[in-house]
Amino acid sequence: MTLEHLNTLPEDQALAVFRDCCAADAWARPMVAARPYQSAEALHGTARALWPNLHEADWLVAFEAHPKIGDIKSLKAKYASTEALASGEQAGARVAPDEILRRLKDGNDAYFDKFGFIFIVCATGKSAEDMLELLEQRLPNSREQELRIAAEEQAKITHIRLDKLL
Repeated sequence: MTLEHLNTLPEDQALAVFRDCCAADAWARPMVAARPYQSAEALHGTARALWPNLHEADWLVAFEAHPKIGDIKSLKAKYASTEALASGEQAGARVAPDEILRRLKDGNDAYFDKFGFIFIVCATGKSAEDMLELLEQRLPNSREQELRIAAEEQAKITHIRLDKLL
């Protein structure tokens, strides 16, 4: 999609596009209203400017739109091979060990039980081991700390989605 196309979409379609980037209406609706965007930088600038306006309920709506890692089978599919290296070359196939996947699933369950929302992290370029390490580092946090961290991660994810959109 081009920026021009995004700028000229009917309001309901633009809202759906922005909700795909971040499901919180308190973010998506002002993104629609702020059109037209003159550049990708302006688009990202508006997105950044809206984050401080969001409240816990808005973040929870955004988090709920992410799929929960629920079982070993889905984890095996997700981490079947490594991500491409930064240079764009394939690092080679490496299956994540079952023990790591089991710990990741158990950690996700413990996280949800403790905080009441799923573990949110910008997973781009991270292996199962990386994700497990981050999850285990964050589990001791307070709910307030974790809500703030998860919101920061949601913002990173949203910016990646905005880039992919254009």
